[in-house]
Amino acid sequence: MSAHPFAALTPDLVLDAVESLGFLSDARVLALNSYENRVYQVGIEDKTPLIAKFYRPERWTDAQILEEHGFSFELAECDVPLVAPMQLNGQSLFEHAGFRFALFERRGGRAPEPGNLDQLYRLGQLLGRLHAVGAHQTFRDRPAIDVTTYGHAPFARLRSGEHVPKSLRPAWESVVADLLIKVEQLFTEHPYTSIRVHGDCHPGNLLCRDDSFFIVDLDDCRMGPAIQDLWMMLAGDYQERLSQLSELVDGYQEFYDFSPRELPLIEGLRALRLLHYSAWLAQRWDDPAFPQSFPWFGTERYWGEQILILREQRAALDEPYLKLF
Repeated sequence: MSAHPFAALTPDLVLDAVESLGFLSDARVLALNSYENRVYQVGIEDKTPLIAKFYRPERWTDAQILEEHGFSFELAECDVPLVAPMQLNGQSLFEHAGFRFALFERRGGRAPEPGNLDQLYRLGQLLGRLHAVGAHQTFRDRPAIDVTTYGHAPFARLRSGEHVPKSLRPAWESVVADLLIKVEQLFTEHPYTSIRVHGDCHPGNLLCRDDSFFIVDLDDCRMGPAIQDLWMMLAGDYQERLSQLSELVDGYQEFYDFSPRELPLIEGLRALRLLHYSAWLAQRWDDPAFPQSFPWFGTERYWGEQILILREQRAALDEPYLKLF
């Protein structure tokens, strides 16, 4: 991949791409917060602005992107509230000057309030509807969330690079190796049914508008355990998370059966997300946007904190897991 994958993506090119599909822009382009891809709000003459998402070159194949789009359309057909790609003449993935892109209607909203039990009940309903559709079919081209892709692969990538300081490398490698042994054991002891999930279901990807919630950004949708889309809604101590989980599951089960056997996986999935995040930063470090936005990555302070966090996470894997029933 080029060290500057979006170097040629100028505002003029963004406008030309949108206008190539028959829209007349008013020449206003606003870059929105996005690191993996590039996302812009583009003004349209006498109409509501559109959102143009330009996919990172070489990250996904066309088939993988179209599989994401197809999942969005399935959800929309089942009246699951989300922002799906626009279709023009039966197409949703477009190309201009070597960049692949998609268009979306602009829809603003706010993230859920942490710990709001009433909102968690409604979020549970939304996620239950998402998974009821997700369980109907499987992805053929998109990868899965598992110990290999989110654990061993990130570990190998970071070990082969220069981002972990030499002074901290032995301690970091030791705690990660121990952590992955435990996570492997956890996933072996608690098998699950893999379904199509959102994959990156943090509160910022479930927005509220006019007292109703909708889903955004299925860019990381994959096969995985259903609990992957629920655990990031929980925060606080054990009792707080238990109360939050109870509300979430009450709403969820109106549309899809919750599997309590997946509850032991929560802390394992949290551990895998920590590793995956660090490896993602390392993999994208040649993109100039990353050193500018994450200047602390690669410092001894960051990796020293990571060692402490991963040790705490290893200890959490031995603690009693959340139980509802």
